[in-house]
Amino acid sequence: MDFRAMCVLILLAVFSSNICNARHHPKHHLKHHHDVTFCFSDEELKKTPSSVLDNFVGHRMRWEQYTAWNLVSHLEDIKNRRKRSKRASETTCPNYNLLQTGERVEERSISPWAYRIDVDDTRYPQKLAFAHCLCQHCISSDTGRENSSLNSVLIKQEMLVLRKKSCPHNPALSTFVLEKLSVPVGCTCSIPRY
Repeated sequence: MDFRAMCVLILLAVFSSNICNARHHPKHHLKHHHDVTFCFSDEELKKTPSSVLDNFVGHRMRWEQYTAWNLVSHLEDIKNRRKRSKRASETTCPNYNLLQTGERVEERSISPWAYRIDVDDTRYPQKLAFAHCLCQHCISSDTGRENSSLNSVLIKQEMLVLRKKSCPHNPALSTFVLEKLSVPVGCTCSIPRY
């Protein structure tokens, strides 16, 4: 090995040693992001909610990926149309003949379900669509009626939401914490547990 190669190896060893020591030196430790608490007034939250919420979930968080968030505006439109036409919503267990005429999957399923809007002022998003099963049991394609050999059960999806809390250093302000929420998104048939 020649003299130059030996010098290069020694320099690399010294530099890598210094870099490793610098990483572990207490002077170079920075405060972790979770030690910082972002707090906001109600006015700030109303004015620019998306920019405020980016502090907690980042700009890459997309609520649109969740069915429970996507369906809210659609359900509100349906509710408003029903109010104008004074028609009641179908919330009872349908028979098989009605299933065959349904347009959406929740109307054609042998374990049919409907959605309601769940509102929680301490959560963001405040409004989410929650599914609920219309039948206790599944509908038999043979008889067109509920069959007690199969139960209708909820299907749930976990999603991240923000939970509003009082700011630790100023209770007049608010902060948010990430929370997992189990959201009912549909129904399916299951063998009963006896």
